[in-house]
Parts: sequence; C-alpha cells; structure tokens
Amino acid sequence: MYDIDQQLAKLARATVLCIGDLMLDDFVYGEVSRISPEAPAAVIAVRREDRLIGGAGNVARGIAALGARCIFVGVTGDDEAGQTLARALREQCPAVEAHLMVDASRPTTRKVRFVSEHHSTHLLRADWELAAPVGADIERALIDTCMAALPRVDCVVLSDYAKGVLTAHLIRSVIDGAKKLGKPVVVDPKGLDFRIYRGATLITPNRKELADATHRTLASNADIVAAAQEVARMVESEAVLVTRSEAGMTLYTDRSGALYVPAYPVKVRDVSGAGDTVTAVLAVMLATRSDYEPAARAANAAAAVVVGKRGTATVSAAELRSRLLPAASLAPEEKIVLDWSVLDERLAEWRRRALRIGFTNGCFDLLHPGHVKLLTAARAACDSLVVGLNSNASVRRFKGEGRPVQDQQARAEVLAALEAVDLVVLFEQDTPLELIARVRPKVLVKGADYRIDEVVGCDLVEADGGEVMLVELVPGHSTTELVERRLNKA
Repeated sequence: MYDIDQQLAKLARATVLCIGDLMLDDFVYGEVSRISPEAPAAVIAVRREDRLIGGAGNVARGIAALGARCIFVGVTGDDEAGQTLARALREQCPAVEAHLMVDASRPTTRKVRFVSEHHSTHLLRADWELAAPVGADIERALIDTCMAALPRVDCVVLSDYAKGVLTAHLIRSVIDGAKKLGKPVVVDPKGLDFRIYRGATLITPNRKELADATHRTLASNADIVAAAQEVARMVESEAVLVTRSEAGMTLYTDRSGALYVPAYPVKVRDVSGAGDTVTAVLAVMLATRSDYEPAARAANAAAAVVVGKRGTATVSAAELRSRLLPAASLAPEEKIVLDWSVLDERLAEWRRRALRIGFTNGCFDLLHPGHVKLLTAARAACDSLVVGLNSNASVRRFKGEGRPVQDQQARAEVLAALEAVDLVVLFEQDTPLELIARVRPKVLVKGADYRIDEVVGCDLVEADGGEVMLVELVPGHSTTELVERRLNKA
C-alpha cells in the first residue's frame, strides 16, 4: 500500500490548522457498592479524577501526538474550566500553538463522566455548555486568526461539535480561503445540513450522522455507499469516510469508488475521543500529501489503539507504526540485541515477572527444519527464549572460509521473525560461555549431537539450579549438508 516508515517520517514536517469546539473532559473514576439513603441513586466512591483536553482540543492533541505541529483556534468561557484548558494546552502540548478567544457570555464546554473503574463502564455524564453560535465580535476574531494562519499550514481541520464556534460564515471563510491556497480541508461534521461544508476535501460522518444528513435507512453496505456518494455530491468533496465503530470504515471517492476497511479486533476500554483521533490522523496524513486509502487505513489503525485506552486518548507515531506493520517486520528492532546492556534490562524485567528464561545458541546460517525443531522445543521449555548468535567473525573461525553464507544481520532478522524467539543476541567469542554467564538461564538447550557434559555452559547452568535439555536432530538437515549439496550440484 505505501511505505509507512517513509510516511511517518514526514509527519514531523507537517503543520495543521485545527478550528472547532474546545471542551474540558473530566473523568471521575470510582466504584459503586451501595444506593444512597437519600434517594434511589447509586453512590460512587471516588478514587481519582482525570481532567483532559477534549472536543476539537483533542484533535489538536492528536495531531501533536503524531509528531506534527498544530495551530489551534477555539473559544473558552471566562471561568475556571477555560483557565484549566489554556494552561493544559501550554504545559502538555508544546507542539500546539493555541489561539483561544475568551467569551465571557458563555461557559467553557465541560463534560464530567462518572466511570466505574473496575468495569470501565460510564455511569453518568454531566454537561456544562451553551450550544449557540458565538457573537459577531468573537466570530470576526476567529476568522481573522484563521486567515492569518492559513499560509503557514499544510492542511485544515474543522472539528464541529455544534457548540457554536463553527458558524456558517466562519466555515465558508475558512474553506474558501484554504481552497485558494490549495490546502486540503478535513471536516468532522455535525448537524443535519452538510451543505454548509461545501468545498471541503474530505468529510468524516459516523453512521448515524450519515443517515440523518441523507434521510436514509442504512441497513446494508450498499446503503452506506449510496449515502456516502450522495454526501460527496452534496458537499462537492473529493472523499467521504464513514466511521462505523466496531464495523470499521467505508471510504468513498469519485475517483476510486467505495473501499471497506474492517476494524481491528481489539478489547474496547473507552470510545471517548476515537473520532477525534481519526480526524487527527486523516489531517496529518493529508498534510503530507498521502492518498485517501493509506490515510483511511492509518486512521482505522489509530482508532484501534485509542479505544484500548481509558479516557480521551491519543496515539503516537510509534503506536501507529506498530499497529499498521505486521509483527515480523517489527521484530528486528524489538528482538535483536547488539548492546549487552540492553540484554541486561530485558533479563531484569523478565526476572521481576518470575519468568523462566531459556537459552540456546548457534550459527543458524541457513535456517532449516532442524533449527525450527530446536527453537520450538526450547521455547516450549521456558517462558522467554534468548538465542545466542555467532557473529560473522565467530562463524568464520568456527566453520572456515566461505562461511557464513548469510551475514549476521540477515541471520538475526530471520531468527527474530520466529514466534518462538524472544531475543537474538550476537556474540563475538568462539563459544557462548560469557553470554550464558550473563543470561543465567534456567534451561539450556542444544541438539542431541552433543552429550550433556559437552554442552558449553552446562556446569554454570546446573550450578545455578537450571537444567540442560537435548533436542533430537532432524535427519538429513544441517547447514553444512545443504551447502555441500549446492556445491556438488554446481
């Protein structure tokens, strides 16, 4: 589809203008164990409280969390919640340049959620808000700030929570200004009339919003595609991305038609802010001139990450990369150890968790069924398996000129891609004795072409209360035999 590493490297060079309804998300966690004697209402015993930047502010947080820069334009009331948000943006989001208009005529939008900490269940939500358009003076200040920022950004987001910041006049001014400068505009919409977003590049309704805006019953995938096509015509947008919660996403573009993106199978802890994350990822990807399909797939992956977290969460570029790439492609950087101090850290963590550590070693020059049998048997005998791998120089001294057939990095990457292997540690010495002394495994595994007393490190392991295990060989499979067969054929 695309080179995710290359794409993510571009994120730090992107700047996104985000305009919308800023909120204070307040999560009060506790447990309910009784009913109030004053009324038939549950009593929550509060354990902790998290106060987070929410609404359009969470989109700004999400943009910054991905490594991009964000210019954020919003409104607060002249109150404690507004001061809290302004301070949080300054202290927690240095990559966000915030321009907040203070409107004394309205409260800062605040949502307090009472959550059962044990079950991660939302018990009640209390809102403070004034869902009405901002006054003419505030509107003019918002538009002026946005117009001044447009030349400095690569993409624009309109994050509409229908609280009054995104007036029809502001929306029109920003979209027209962005189009004149060739800047894409992403809209997270609200309301029944999407025509106010005419000219947006990409619009991201959820299933309910899509149904309400098109007055359609969306009973099938075909219904969703037809409704998305109608919205694309209505808004004159290049693309529509319909978010469908656990059912994934549907992307529609005039150029490519419809694409279904299935959701990742994840344990959902909290869906708060998942839509904000989708919007943030789409904006940053489009800011780097990504096409719609990779942007949608990245947004889908990001949503899977944040719903597994509590509260209004964000996703980092590293988390996004880990979700998008298969485990085997990430294995080299996660499993291959050149610096033995890194090995010490991993071993210490495993020991803190009381894991049984295993060890085996070899050249593993051309991986064959005998190697696989050895490694799977070794992993079955422990919780975490360390594989000592002879360096190129060590193999050459041991096997002679012409070996190894594959260099140490290639051999290490093949081993790291195996599920049975938890760490690959290169060693330069002729034997792994020094490495074994460092690992102190509880089980040491070698092939049955050795006797137990011939296994290097046997005495060390047994003296430390461990055991040595021999694995039967697979007849006819050894690297030396494979190399000789190839030479004879040549």
